[in-house]
Amino acid sequence: MSVRWRVVAAASALTVLGLTVPAVPAHAANPIVTAVYTADPAPLVVGNTLYVYAGRDEAPTGTNAFVMREWRVLSSTDAATWTDHGPRATVGTFGWAGADAWASEVEPRNGRYYWYTSVNGRGAGWMDIGVAVGDSPLGPFTDAKGGPLISDSTPNSSGLNIDPTVFTDDDGQAYIYWGGYWGARAAKLKPNMIELDGPVLTPQGLTNFWEAPWMFKRNGLYYMMYAANDTTGCVTDSNYACQRYATATNPLGPWTHRGVVLDRVSSTTNHAGVVEFNGQWYIVYHNANAPGGGNFRRSVAVDRLFFNADGTMQKVVQTTTGPPPNPGGGNPGGPPAGTNLAPSATASTSYVSAWENLSAINNGGVPANSADRSNLAYGNWPQQGTQWVEYTWPSARSVNRTAAYWFDDGQGIDLPASCQVQYWTGSAYAPVPGQSTCGVAADTYNVTTFTTVSTTRLRLVFTARAGYSTGLLEWLAYQP
Repeated sequence: MSVRWRVVAAASALTVLGLTVPAVPAHAANPIVTAVYTADPAPLVVGNTLYVYAGRDEAPTGTNAFVMREWRVLSSTDAATWTDHGPRATVGTFGWAGADAWASEVEPRNGRYYWYTSVNGRGAGWMDIGVAVGDSPLGPFTDAKGGPLISDSTPNSSGLNIDPTVFTDDDGQAYIYWGGYWGARAAKLKPNMIELDGPVLTPQGLTNFWEAPWMFKRNGLYYMMYAANDTTGCVTDSNYACQRYATATNPLGPWTHRGVVLDRVSSTTNHAGVVEFNGQWYIVYHNANAPGGGNFRRSVAVDRLFFNADGTMQKVVQTTTGPPPNPGGGNPGGPPAGTNLAPSATASTSYVSAWENLSAINNGGVPANSADRSNLAYGNWPQQGTQWVEYTWPSARSVNRTAAYWFDDGQGIDLPASCQVQYWTGSAYAPVPGQSTCGVAADTYNVTTFTTVSTTRLRLVFTARAGYSTGLLEWLAYQP
């Protein structure tokens, strides 16, 4: 739910809401839907669709309390245009619950979808975590357990049992994190996904944790993002919150605090989730920016998220336009499908200008066009002639294609005249075998294919047009 205080709920049980609602296409902007107020978003990618699970804010104008009785599902196939599928679960989904459809998250397992929810099961001021289950991302969902998974009777439970985030590691082990009132908690889940597997732990290293944990993994590193409300670099008014994050090499920590990734938003609460979709990372969060919005009438927004070469997260730029369309799969606007090895490499170059940044080429950005500087750009002005960029991995990688998105600032940096992909043989650089044409077109990913090579270094050599320098927005390297 992401709360600042306990909210006194109505004593009477809530009427179960109908779940059959026509899907409503939404405009491509932030907030992503405005017909209703939505909050506490949790993203999930299934196939070529990005789903966002969110609660609905129903507080009338002037009501200074959370009124939330249903969870909705939003979806998109390009991260820009959204469809509201309406409520897919309500407090009535749980026969033992009476109120408060607060923050939730869906986790797939064995062809089923488990919806972990913050729900009031014991009266005003008390929160439990329940689990519903369905056979598709849109349900229908039913109570999977017949009672709470986590409650105040759970040994070492949080001061407020809310905001579950569930993560399944590569070995199939699932973990659940949750908590509010500075009480971060963690536990393993059994394979059935509806029972804890061992004791509840208190994570270490989550500096200034307040609530709203979100866990994910990237390039072998675990990330924990969460809401904090301290005034030491987070916010200036502790009634508001930012999103801090920490990293670890083990899913249960210990965690190392890394900094702030999302500054204060326009609502007092700050609840976010992170996901990779069509080769681009996104952050979903809520704010009070919809017409008539406020602290109890919030709306979900989506923006792009970028990483530095060392794995740290760049601070999110909050927009009112939302991200550009990203249909992926090699379609216009999206990167080619496949496993991109570039983010795990160390980049180097013959020259980078003081105005540009080498980390641009493998920070996971999805350029809107060749003049797009929104996620940094690499350029080598005033150098001309032949220049290069290079990726180095700590051990050999198998690679069989690359994709270059060229930078053109309309001034001293222009598209190159030609280019070539080379690899390190162990003693020297050589052109990759069976190389297709190395494209130099604007506003697109120029894909170069070649016979698979196993190498620790890959180099892109490019020659400038007469009188110009050259630049790149992204250079992707794919494993077979």
